[in-house]
Amino acid sequence: MDTQFYGANCITLNTKHESLVIDDNLADLGGKSILKAGDIAIFTGAHGEVANNAKIKIDQPGEYEVAGVTIHGIAARSHIDVEGQKNATIYKVTFEDMRILITGHIYPELSEDQLEAIGTVDVMFVPVGGNGYTLDAIGALKLVKKVEPKLVIPTHYANNSLNYPVPQRTLDEALQVLVMEQKETTSKIKLKGIDLGETTQLLVLKES
Repeated sequence: MDTQFYGANCITLNTKHESLVIDDNLADLGGKSILKAGDIAIFTGAHGEVANNAKIKIDQPGEYEVAGVTIHGIAARSHIDVEGQKNATIYKVTFEDMRILITGHIYPELSEDQLEAIGTVDVMFVPVGGNGYTLDAIGALKLVKKVEPKLVIPTHYANNSLNYPVPQRTLDEALQVLVMEQKETTSKIKLKGIDLGETTQLLVLKES
């Protein structure tokens, strides 16, 4: 499974048979949608119309199975009330022996039931831009300490190519708070077979 980052919370998880596109709200932020016909569109929170005839749209808690990929949506409290949307969904994506958590704009407190549903996590994507719109680095770090993933990948920070409704803090600002060993900076990674250390590491995915 390969993963790439496109700005905001938008990432892709690609297997040989399926392409999962998470939180493609790029067009709403002045960017260009990457969603293509046949993709599986996954949203952690409020979103606009899904274009290009996505194969499947997933935007609610529940259990989903697509071509060997297990997707577990876990109900969570949204970080903010966006147009009346007070709920969000955390997704745990499992493919072969890799367990990936996508948090989205959630409140930085998880119940024991939520943590039990999340279980063991290898790779965690978490927003860090803050300023009242999403998790800041302090909130992200609080979640990381509870979930205890092997690898953390930050998302949703200041980006000159996107127009956020609320200015986001820079990645450099977030990294000063996320006091973890930085594994590397790359534009694309293959998650299968990636070397995961004994302690939590941080990896920066450059925008594609």
